[in-house]
Amino acid sequence: MSRRGNGEGSIFQRKDGRWEAVIDLGYRDGKRYRKSIYGATRKEVSDRLTRELRSQQLGLPVGPDRLTVKDWLTKWLKQQEPPATKPKTYTAYENQVRLHLIPALGNRPLLKLQPQEVREFMQRKAEAGFSPTSIRDFRATLRAGLNVAVHDGLIARNVAMLARPPRLEKTPLRVFTTEEARRFLEIVKGHRLEAVFTVALALGLREGEILGLRWQDVDLEAGSLHVAYSLQRVKMPKEKKSKLVLIAPKTERSRRTISPLPQVAISTLQAHRGRQEEERKLCGARWHDTGMVFTTSVGTMLEPRNMARSFYSILNTPDPNDPEPDPKKKRKLLPRLRFHDLRHSAATLLLAQGLHPRYIMELLGHSSITVTMNTYGHILEEMRRETARQIDAVFKPVAVNVAVRPATDRVQ
Repeated sequence: MSRRGNGEGSIFQRKDGRWEAVIDLGYRDGKRYRKSIYGATRKEVSDRLTRELRSQQLGLPVGPDRLTVKDWLTKWLKQQEPPATKPKTYTAYENQVRLHLIPALGNRPLLKLQPQEVREFMQRKAEAGFSPTSIRDFRATLRAGLNVAVHDGLIARNVAMLARPPRLEKTPLRVFTTEEARRFLEIVKGHRLEAVFTVALALGLREGEILGLRWQDVDLEAGSLHVAYSLQRVKMPKEKKSKLVLIAPKTERSRRTISPLPQVAISTLQAHRGRQEEERKLCGARWHDTGMVFTTSVGTMLEPRNMARSFYSILNTPDPNDPEPDPKKKRKLLPRLRFHDLRHSAATLLLAQGLHPRYIMELLGHSSITVTMNTYGHILEEMRRETARQIDAVFKPVAVNVAVRPATDRVQ
């Protein structure tokens, strides 16, 4: 058997019959350190030695046999810091690891973590009142971290994948009807953010994609718009405060060009550009030239929370025909939706007009047609039923007489 190289460790059998491996840990403060691993068989010691050497290569603080879930997730989080992942994704990972996974599973040895422990963790979170969506997110983060540990040879299997997440009950989409969509656009007419709401409803852009639009991405003469960035408020690693940043869109397909634009979007954006020029003149030297389509009254990036506040204020517009004297109790002209539901409204209204799902997929920037079909499948099912009713309406008045020839007339 060839000798192991320097630093690769050595394996030998002791006089008592047990096997031992010795790893050279190098010099620290002028002193040489070694580490011994013991086992009943040579294979046992060899396997543990391999894991120890792999751990050293990864720069882990302890050997894999004593490596805890906390040790590994802390190391994994370090690897996920931007630009390795998007800032918002990293923030979600960090919060879930720090607040949920480490307190519950952090002291468990990584090698000994079992699927049952992950299932019990999810059960405790459900009993504590967390939604199925949140619990699935916790599991997804743990699964992502353990996937890297499997890839690096620290563990043989990903136990999070073996623990089934809670089932999600699919809730029906809340969207504007055609009449409500028209009423909404009528109410926002003249509002400072009219173009934000019109673009959301007419084009189905995500909130971040709308607020991340730059004038250089919009060609109103050609009637086209390019989605190049998404605006998000994120807390960067090692920074105390969060800030607004432009990041790459959600998926590769999210980076898209929409052309031709509908006239309602072009007209609204033209009016918005004129309004922004007036604000620029009024501000003078106080104007911040960011080049963004949607800004504050002094030209800085528009805070998503402020935009959402304006949106919900519009939804609270009371019905003037309601006889209720108390303004707070008056019937509202519009249903209570989330801003993201404008995106769903755009899709359902276009599907109702008979547009092909492939066009909807490209307009919304979905990663695949499957996402579109899964999201709006119930709308498509309603359309199929309506098509069947229309076919029946076409053929219902037609009386079909089928003449059956006598058996004697049939060809033998």
